[in-house]
Amino acid sequence: MSVPSIVLIGPMGAGKTSVGRRVSRALDRPFLDTDKIVVRDHGPIPELFETHGEAHFRGLERAAVSEALASGGVIALGGGAVLDSDTRADLKAHRVVLLTVQPHIVAARIGGGARPLLTGEDPVARWTRIFEERRAVYDEVADVAFDTSSGPLVDVVNRIVDWAHAKPSQEDA
Repeated sequence: MSVPSIVLIGPMGAGKTSVGRRVSRALDRPFLDTDKIVVRDHGPIPELFETHGEAHFRGLERAAVSEALASGGVIALGGGAVLDSDTRADLKAHRVVLLTVQPHIVAARIGGGARPLLTGEDPVARWTRIFEERRAVYDEVADVAFDTSSGPLVDVVNRIVDWAHAKPSQEDA
């Protein structure tokens, strides 16, 4: 088996892409973002939701997750990717980091973006409800969790890099 990937999961606005890019540079491993793979192959996510619906998007997302996990490196998953049981099963072979963020902080991060699941009502209230609905799944698959609400982002990056170096990979076990 190849070296397990480091996979970042968590709610929208937690910083998975920003943190993931920096962790990949620090570990000298490639970075993949499953949302970006979906956009590359199928077009903008808001249009996919509007035209084909969430279930269709989740199928495309599942394929992107499979591609990313097969490629390896540091991978940022879309917030809902862990809802797929096959994805959860696949993650058992990898090292999974849950990034969290407090609702009062996420407001600035999700504002102005085109996030299909946050349309039609107060975005922070909707974000909070989605996070609460998914929290048990996030906790189930995560090996470790870090909150990105305060302090410089580099602190979270350094803590993840330290954890990655300290935790033996499955090949070492």
